[in-house]
Amino acid sequence: MLSQEYFCALHASLPSNMECFMVGFFNQNELVGGALFQYIDFIGFRKSLKNDSGWNIKSLFTGLFIKDVMILGNNMLTGQNGFYFDFSKIPVRDILIVLHKAIGVMQSEIRKTSLIIFKDYQNSLAERFKGKEYDPYFRFSVQPNMKLKIKEHWETFDDYLNGFSKKYRSRVRAAKKKLQGIEKRELDLDSINKYRNEMNKLYHNVVDNAAFNTFFLAENHFGKMKENLDEKFRIFGYFSESELVGFYTLLINNNDVDTYFLGYHKELQKEKQVYLNMLLDMVEFGITHQFERIIFGRTALEIKSTIGAEPTEIFGLIKHNNFIINPFMKILFPAISPKTEWVQRKPFK
Repeated sequence: MLSQEYFCALHASLPSNMECFMVGFFNQNELVGGALFQYIDFIGFRKSLKNDSGWNIKSLFTGLFIKDVMILGNNMLTGQNGFYFDFSKIPVRDILIVLHKAIGVMQSEIRKTSLIIFKDYQNSLAERFKGKEYDPYFRFSVQPNMKLKIKEHWETFDDYLNGFSKKYRSRVRAAKKKLQGIEKRELDLDSINKYRNEMNKLYHNVVDNAAFNTFFLAENHFGKMKENLDEKFRIFGYFSESELVGFYTLLINNNDVDTYFLGYHKELQKEKQVYLNMLLDMVEFGITHQFERIIFGRTALEIKSTIGAEPTEIFGLIKHNNFIINPFMKILFPAISPKTEWVQRKPFK
């Protein structure tokens, strides 16, 4: 997620309210690391919304106190995708020092923002942010990252399914039966461009119902991802006769599969259990191609746990640049981003 190919795709299809900057770290002219910084304009995004739900605590807070945000990391992905360093060329203890310096340079030379966020770190790394320079930051955890580790003896989808208890195995078979009459096929670049408008509508069926959005994908995003990443970006469509009624996308990230954006027809989703079938098809893809893990992200936690994904806590740091507001972030942030109550299911015997 820090490759040249991915950055090219990102630059060619950014959300309208987002800017990206790739920062290099050098030691005597030798590149030793890199990081991704994203600037997100909240004011411009709110103005672009077709159906603003009106005043609530989130809109009030963002309207009064947040104009924009700078993120060290990637707001379009879940997980630790913000920076990379060659540890043979820079000591681990120096990483947080240079990242803090980079924050200062970006804020002074590019643009000062209302908020600064370090995004999505596992506990082992989050614990390192303890220097004086990080005292003003509030450490937070929102939703966990759902991951499925693919076991070595899962050579086929049936091997995976046979590990389920009878209750969950029956649920999977019932869901697959409901999908009868729907054809699934992988889309190449020509097909992605052909169905671009339909995919955009299906994508908005999902994201428009989200409790809180910070961006919308550009209409050319999936095409540019395929154009630049080729086989590292996979997209599968679901068709009822000749009509596209759903799709999901995957990013191949070394030995992992990262689930990406998707979309579906609202009514068929209920009737055919399209979303659950998508999750199951993602698992089958990972097993068939012998990947180590599937990274499902931080949404729809409970249904993802029904197919065996387990939560991994991830953390972030946040600071408001207004010194009067910042001490209250520990109160304000949980109010606008409360944790979702959910029950973790255990499908395996």
